[in-house]
Amino acid sequence: MHRSVPLLLLLTLSCSPTLQAATREALDADVQAALTRMTEAIPAGNEFLQRAVGVLVFPRVLKAGFGLGGEVGEGALLVSGETVQYYRTTGLSFGFQIGVSARTEVILFMTPEVLAGFQASQGWKAGVDGGIAVLTWGVAKDVTTQNVREPVVAFLFDNKGLMYDVSLEGSRYWKIAK
Repeated sequence: MHRSVPLLLLLTLSCSPTLQAATREALDADVQAALTRMTEAIPAGNEFLQRAVGVLVFPRVLKAGFGLGGEVGEGALLVSGETVQYYRTTGLSFGFQIGVSARTEVILFMTPEVLAGFQASQGWKAGVDGGIAVLTWGVAKDVTTQNVREPVVAFLFDNKGLMYDVSLEGSRYWKIAK
């Protein structure tokens, strides 16, 4: 891989409006808008939200890659419908990937134990610190809380742009102050 590719990737992500810290109010409004889009687009979305004990929402996660990929986004953890903490997601990945995309991530914690483990962590890693079912738009249309039983369920939707790799592999979640 050419030495300038990682530098270009870093420059692309650092210039992103996603990295420019939104105000608490703006981020809260974006979180609510993302949840509304989820319930409108995914038939079982409301049922999943009602059963979840915690909901981590990233209204916009920007991902860019060319062999080496990076992603970043800011969001909020809601418990009983109230924001309890703000988070940043970051990730690096290697392998066959090319392009730039933005997506919405909604991660549902279905049991009190996995939510407590997430809240106690310092840099929770998707798929490592807990089993996670990742559902993208096409798949999510046909799921219900009856056929998805994992303790953590993630919905990825509103994918904009062109990116070959759509997953949470390598994603980490960090507490941030707002």
